Amino acid sequence: MKLLPKLLCIVLCLPALVVRGQKIISLSSPSGEIVFSFKLVTGSPVYSVSYKGRPIIDYSSLGLQFEDAAFDKKLQTGKPIFRDTAERYELLTGKTKQVYTHYKEVTIPLQENAASSRKINLIVRAFDDGIAFRYLLPKQNNWNSFLLLDEQTEFRLNGDPIAHALFLPNYTSSHEGLYSSLSVSKIIPDTLMDMPALFDFGGVYLGITEAALLDYAGMYLSRHDDVLQCKLSPLPNQHGVKVKAVLPHQSPWRVMMLSDRVGALLESNILTSLNEPCKIRDTSWIRPGKTTFPWWNGNVVPDTLNAPGNNFVTAQYYIDFCARNHIEYHSVVEYGLHQWYVDDGVGFQPGPHSDVTRAVPGLDMKEICDYAATKGVGIRVWVHWAALYPQLDQAFEQFEKWGLKGMMIDFMDRDDQDMVNMQTEMLEKAAAHHLHVQFHGAYKPTGLNRTYPNEFTREGTLNYEADKWNPEGVSPDHDINIPFTRMLAGSTDYHLGGFRAVPKDSFRTQYTRPLMLGTRCHMLAMYVVLENYLQMVCDYPAAYEGQDGFEFIKTVPTTWDETKVPDAKIGEYIVLARRKGNNWFIGAINNHQARQISIPLHFLGEGIYSAIIYTDAKDTDKQPNHLIKQIKEFSNKDTLRLDVGSGGGLAIRLTRQVPG
Repeated sequence: MKLLPKLLCIVLCLPALVVRGQKIISLSSPSGEIVFSFKLVTGSPVYSVSYKGRPIIDYSSLGLQFEDAAFDKKLQTGKPIFRDTAERYELLTGKTKQVYTHYKEVTIPLQENAASSRKINLIVRAFDDGIAFRYLLPKQNNWNSFLLLDEQTEFRLNGDPIAHALFLPNYTSSHEGLYSSLSVSKIIPDTLMDMPALFDFGGVYLGITEAALLDYAGMYLSRHDDVLQCKLSPLPNQHGVKVKAVLPHQSPWRVMMLSDRVGALLESNILTSLNEPCKIRDTSWIRPGKTTFPWWNGNVVPDTLNAPGNNFVTAQYYIDFCARNHIEYHSVVEYGLHQWYVDDGVGFQPGPHSDVTRAVPGLDMKEICDYAATKGVGIRVWVHWAALYPQLDQAFEQFEKWGLKGMMIDFMDRDDQDMVNMQTEMLEKAAAHHLHVQFHGAYKPTGLNRTYPNEFTREGTLNYEADKWNPEGVSPDHDINIPFTRMLAGSTDYHLGGFRAVPKDSFRTQYTRPLMLGTRCHMLAMYVVLENYLQMVCDYPAAYEGQDGFEFIKTVPTTWDETKVPDAKIGEYIVLARRKGNNWFIGAINNHQARQISIPLHFLGEGIYSAIIYTDAKDTDKQPNHLIKQIKEFSNKDTLRLDVGSGGGLAIRLTRQVPG
């Protein structure tokens, strides 16, 4: 991390901030376009946010509800402390490699007038792409620990914007479901709204989520009395307690991403900028990339393979496929509906004698890892969190001895403080054993890939695994919602790579060789559209090799130097352009309505680029796997105009031509 020269830290109490005896503390973003305002109204703290002079958040309450008493009334403010900070840092796993961030910050000391005189600091940061604030509870003589029942943080949205969000029945959830789009006034009161959520004010876009979720409960929103209220995930069996902690302690950042261009929210690095620098000293072993995941295809192998199963020959078949096609990892998961490790449970749930340090008879994990290493392929495994966590240290020690490179940890389905802390512990201890982590059945990311870059991805979204059992299938209309909602938080695991697309009326569920909706070009584009540092190539080898479009999957990266969104319209289509070195990759996905998409190439550098273009064929309504491949040359002065079919997409690789 490199800090640029800071402006002198100044304590300000400007006369302009005093209105008729009432102090208003204002903080503007570096550009001046976003303004955060704070004041006390009869001793209660409230804030507002505007964008380019337009009110977005009307004055909304702040506060914390502790078990003994709330911290929200009879308060007084100390002198605010202002800072102006610029910073450069590098992301090992991210959508942008070199990040420059500039923000202005104010710390507002708050103290009760009551006898307890408790103190809490409100810390606010204003970036050009959003506002964030958190509660900091400093160490103090008369207050050592607390039980938090909830936050009294509110978001009183100006007007009646359209909300694009996932609504959940309760706090125990895999965060998988269909997104809704409706005006805020139509949201059913007291229903849990998952984070992130997007709000369309008609020309201004607001994304609400949280950053740096550590030793705290996950945040949701709920509409109550026409105000969106913060709700925290409760600790199990704790009678409404959400957070237990000793001082000093701090909440995660409450983040409001803001722009009049929705694509700017996807380009933003505000979440990683709100997290601590990398805590892993040696990162040379961290290797993002693509991975097989044979569970999805049903562990398909050739009929000629000798004795397929949880054994070496099955793993060898997939490892050789990875080596031939530059796929970095093979995942060992299960065979015949039994996981790779010893377990007497049912349906992948841990039994009383589950042991993730012992492979099932006939499976020599070290033999598999050693063979994969000779081919330049890493081996990773799937584990149930409840089988892993009780023997975490022994398991990670054994995994490292075998030569494993990482794992998917599944079925957590909670984001209470205990689960948040367990996931942090898993990340830290995995890093000590040179293991990467993919959280499945888990809550959204909060920018921790900066602090712990061995966190490659998280699920938290309905995705193509559901095609194995959902009779409706996962549709392109669902896919197009993900970039504008869940992906605002970061890396999004999605079980990509199904190469058996069919028209809607031909779709049916099948556990082996699942079918897909949307076109093959839509599938190729998803590798660019989705941010995911561990993209899956989850169909079986024979489904790919020799098939149109597979060469694009083989070459597409999973981490990026730069990300741009040339065009996007919520719920309809999106175009993302991502750069790796001198190469640009463009992906566009579409909803059910066929259209022509225009892509200005002004983001390209100077020179001529050779483009390999994959677009939907004319007959994709009946043959969705058909595509057209073209090779053309372009410069940054050109604009591409390409037809995209119903449920379709396009994928492009542009390589800068170096003069001879």
